[in-house]
Amino acid sequence: MSTNLQLSRPLAFVDLETTGVNVASDRIIEIAILKLYPNGDRDSKCMKINPGRPIPPESTAIHHITDDDVKDAPLFKDVAGMLFQMIEGCDLAGYNSNKFDFPLLAEEFLRAEIEFDITKHKLVDVQNIFHKMEQRTLSAAYQFYCKKDLVNAHSAEADTTATWEILEAQVQRYDNLKRDVNFLSEFSMVNRNVDLMGRIVYNANNVPVFNFGKHNGKPVTEVFEKEPSYYSWMMDGDFPLYTKKVITKIRLEMRKK
Repeated sequence: MSTNLQLSRPLAFVDLETTGVNVASDRIIEIAILKLYPNGDRDSKCMKINPGRPIPPESTAIHHITDDDVKDAPLFKDVAGMLFQMIEGCDLAGYNSNKFDFPLLAEEFLRAEIEFDITKHKLVDVQNIFHKMEQRTLSAAYQFYCKKDLVNAHSAEADTTATWEILEAQVQRYDNLKRDVNFLSEFSMVNRNVDLMGRIVYNANNVPVFNFGKHNGKPVTEVFEKEPSYYSWMMDGDFPLYTKKVITKIRLEMRKK
């Protein structure tokens, strides 16, 4: 399949199957990466991951991956370096990926002590493009744009391929969608997040502000100056590691001034 996308560097489509939907505490049990190169070449990898904990039955009911399926698979930390190398220097794409796949992947890398800096990647969320244009689910999007039924839905490998095909169809279908990744990344962004989960976002003045709780809309630096214990509360709380990394960086920059 040829590409309709204008790529200045590789674009890696990523899909995860997991033990659940809590970015801070759940684990990857399958990962698929489909990597497109500017010259049209492709590379892909799909592998099971042992999460180091039982897979809840309600999760197995969705993706059909059992404890037996992953008992002999590697732990994420054992393959983290290889996976990181595969996406290093790439822009990243997925379906509902800005909200789930990329934040959870970042958590796994940080737990494996690999410094994953999301600011080095442009992020394209195909679901956000679809919702802005049509409002549907992945299977419906695949049928709508590609006129195909999504066989093996919730298989990471099938989902990454379907997501790529949908993005290809989207840039063909809509004249106002430019084909370069910079535009698609901006277009598919819902908020201008500072962290991956959108707990901290940029306001209209490009200032990081809280996007939740009692300090919603307030600058992070202002809150930390007036209520230093809020930083400690977040660091001790059930927030993703990447969010903690972001607020720590902001706090350290405050001390330099």
